[in-house]
Amino acid sequence: MRTTMNLNDDLYRRAKALAALRGCSVTSVVEDALRTALMDMEQPTEYRGLPVSKQLGGPLPGVDLDDSRSLQAMLDEGIPLDALR
Repeated sequence: MRTTMNLNDDLYRRAKALAALRGCSVTSVVEDALRTALMDMEQPTEYRGLPVSKQLGGPLPGVDLDDSRSLQAMLDEGIPLDALR
């Protein structure tokens, strides 16, 4: 399908450089990136578990298990659980 897209100038230059390195078209680079992004959306998210300390046998200091918003915010930060121990 043929379509028109408006891309940021820097983003287009980077895509064009990548296409040149790969020996393919900018269209192929954009298709690959879009395909990857869509596949990532389809993948189930990894269960990360709750930040529970094995040494103390309970939640880490400052973690309120009754406050789901703060728990979700902590998990969304992407901090590895081992770093919280």
